[in-house]
Amino acid sequence: MATGTESAPTTQGAAELSALAQRHLWMHFTRMGAYDEAHQVPIITRGEGCWVWDASGKKYFDGLSALFCVNAGHGRTEIGDAMAAQVRELGFFTNWSYAHPKSIELAAKIASLAPADLNRVFFTSGGSEAVESALKLARQYHKLTGNPLKVKHIARDTAYHGTSLGALSATGITSLRQPFEPLAPGGFHVPNTNTYHLPDDPNRDPLWAANAIEERIIFEGPETVSAVILEPVQNAGGCFTPPEGYWQRVREICDKYDVLLISDEVICSWGRLGEWFGAIKYDYVPDLITTAKGITSSYAPMGAVIARDKIFEPFSEGHASFTHGITFGGHPVAAAAALANIEVFEREDLCGNVRAHEAEFEQMLLSLRDIPIVGDVRGAGYFRAIELVKDQGTKGSFTDAESEDLLRGFLSGALYDAGLICRADDRGDPVIQLSPPLIATSEDFAFIESVLRDVLTRAAARLG
Repeated sequence: MATGTESAPTTQGAAELSALAQRHLWMHFTRMGAYDEAHQVPIITRGEGCWVWDASGKKYFDGLSALFCVNAGHGRTEIGDAMAAQVRELGFFTNWSYAHPKSIELAAKIASLAPADLNRVFFTSGGSEAVESALKLARQYHKLTGNPLKVKHIARDTAYHGTSLGALSATGITSLRQPFEPLAPGGFHVPNTNTYHLPDDPNRDPLWAANAIEERIIFEGPETVSAVILEPVQNAGGCFTPPEGYWQRVREICDKYDVLLISDEVICSWGRLGEWFGAIKYDYVPDLITTAKGITSSYAPMGAVIARDKIFEPFSEGHASFTHGITFGGHPVAAAAALANIEVFEREDLCGNVRAHEAEFEQMLLSLRDIPIVGDVRGAGYFRAIELVKDQGTKGSFTDAESEDLLRGFLSGALYDAGLICRADDRGDPVIQLSPPLIATSEDFAFIESVLRDVLTRAAARLG
């Protein structure tokens, strides 16, 4: 399936829209100074399936599901129809001391899909809010259960858990933290599960990264640690997967020290790894799950914290309440979108499609290792990364200046010009990340491979 100008340009010209964006729109995580008359803002105007079109009519494969989130694919009119029907019935009412049918139905549906006894659903507007809510919930839970000093949380190096001030204290990326310091106190970090650059050591405990969590809990004092927050597969740094037994060991450690285990599944839930939740794929039961993005396939903003029954218990007695709220949490239109989205998942077995094709996706990416700058290939399900290296043999990486030139000076633009939207990221070592809609199949992988092979080959030649 080739790229082309298969969609008519938007009524308002691309140049005019770009000028308006440069004048008025403050885009997220964007170097706004990079745009001028000669460098226009990329403007996406339409989507269908795995493909999107820009304001000039050019077609692109959405290899990132917009931002790891349009899981069911673009153009799902049945989701829009469900939202429109809900607007006609009830456009909005809050979940603060009230309820409405759609949030009730959605909470029950999520509970039926979540593992074990995660039966209580607290809705938010998105992922950062879900993480913020989970960290606050963990603190108040411990206060209600007689452990008021348990206020610290432990996350992993290079992990991204959101941008609100509390969630940012869990995020382990220095460049995202420094502009906003001092942060909300209590966040501490341990090594992640990336082993690509570690020297070979047959005596290394395969669960060393999990054991580092116990060491940190002991160092901080178990009576002060509230929660451990980890992603099933870590996003930032490039799709770090857990070694066998990692999650079971982390669960054991959290139980030993009365620490809540938060599975941050803002990306890894809703089929991204081939199951409803990453906790199901890796066979563990967290105390809390944070989720967002794919819950509605991002047709409407929504997130949630899903809690075990035992976490809810102290909030269900007497005058107790979780003294926290989000105005739009459980918004009826977003809830209608989520229910319609889940119907699509079940009707088309999107989780099954990922399981059926994930090995083919992985093998396609592994086939690129004949290109000299392609190092590690890692990930799970439809959530994959290619780490770029200067030398495959030594696994030598690039300097910051070289990474800047490689990723932003060449790869990002070249991939986009070739019709592939993906992420060129260097929040750890430089990687290309791919996270296509869950409807993607062999034909789509062939297109991704053709673009990556051409662009990465040119990048390798450019580096000499």
